[in-house]
Amino acid sequence: MTSRGKAAVAAAVIVQEGRVLLVRRRVAEGALSWQFPAGKIEPEETPAEAAARETEEETGLLVTPQRALGQRVHPMTGREIHYVACRPVGGEAIIASEGEVAGLTWAAHSEIPQYVPYGLFDPVQDYLDEALLG
Repeated sequence: MTSRGKAAVAAAVIVQEGRVLLVRRRVAEGALSWQFPAGKIEPEETPAEAAARETEEETGLLVTPQRALGQRVHPMTGREIHYVACRPVGGEAIIASEGEVAGLTWAAHSEIPQYVPYGLFDPVQDYLDEALLG
């Protein structure tokens, strides 16, 4: 739990074929609408396990966590968020949870600012610069 009593969140940063997966929330959190597949970390889970589970629940995509990219208290939501780089290992990204997800896209590096105009957490941006621009 964070200092505000909200459960910590894990976000999956998934790169495939030179693009990163973003989902559009059915209910925006403040200015956030497009973001990485993400959700609350259950008490028995690691952030990596939660990132993989939430990705499957939201998009149907099966992923394997690769490495932690960092954590912070998100400036817009006040939630503690853990970012985990994940690799797709099965399935196809679809809207699997219509109650939570209104859209999804595989964004090219140059398209990220259209979806996330306020910028990404520096360690995530650094990872995507490397993974997408290589």
